[in-house]
Amino acid sequence: MAKPPSRRNKATSAASTDSTSAANSANEDISQQVDPSSATITVSAVEVTELTQEEQSDRLLLERKVERAFFEAGKALAELRDRRLYRSSHRTFEEYCRDRFGHSRRQSYLLMDAAVVFDNLVEICDQFDHKLPTAEGQVRPMTKLEPQEQQEVWLKAVELAGGKVPTGRIVKDVVQRIMESSKAPNPYRVGEVCQFVVKDNPDLRGMGSCWCIVTHVGEFSCTVTAWNGEYTVRIDHLKPLNYSDAECQQMRGICDRIHRLRECENLEEAAGAVLKHLGEGKRPYLTAFEEELLSFLEAKCSLQL
Repeated sequence: MAKPPSRRNKATSAASTDSTSAANSANEDISQQVDPSSATITVSAVEVTELTQEEQSDRLLLERKVERAFFEAGKALAELRDRRLYRSSHRTFEEYCRDRFGHSRRQSYLLMDAAVVFDNLVEICDQFDHKLPTAEGQVRPMTKLEPQEQQEVWLKAVELAGGKVPTGRIVKDVVQRIMESSKAPNPYRVGEVCQFVVKDNPDLRGMGSCWCIVTHVGEFSCTVTAWNGEYTVRIDHLKPLNYSDAECQQMRGICDRIHRLRECENLEEAAGAVLKHLGEGKRPYLTAFEEELLSFLEAKCSLQL
């Protein structure tokens, strides 16, 4: 008995026919299209309405609020700190800023420093068409400068930015140029005894009371030897002790003796404390007792060797 014809085959055949017809139709449409290079594109004009006087005033007001946001934050933080308005809930200002605003100590003080610079720039803002900083990062490179230097830097930075508000990078570059041009020649000499000035150098933390001996003089820096090792620092991180040549010679001898002892293995903590004390001396000589202590440690280390 013959099988009835399959409906699926018919359906497939019909679909195939329809697909072929659609493709042929599409090809005919494409072939009848106009050359794209000669086609005309119609663009509808959109009318841009001018701001009313009230809208222009509102825009300027809102722009000023955005520009002054970091300034207002810094001023508010300074008042909270100075009036100790945090004292009812927190022991310190730093704890208050962390809990209330999520600020680190550094972030809060950066904003306060920036507000001071902003205030200084407002005084001459007519000289740069009121192009004032809009972010704390644009002000940060200037916080360590004198007020007049801050104004000079900002004027130059606005000029370099083509009359616009300069980026923090532009401001930093201007500050660096001014600092380099104003640096005095290195006043130190090899063999001179100085004292550390810690300032903003984290590598010198805890070394503010220590003396050191200059071993190399660079253009704007020195390599020095202290009781606990060697440091390379900028010249503004040193203060001369104005010792005579003979006194400097004595200090170099003491430094050599301390270093030899520090090379001794199994140096006890108490001995290290003695050496640290000698490295913080405020005079170019040892007292009789200090000389006895140093000689005693040298004898002990000689026995170990």
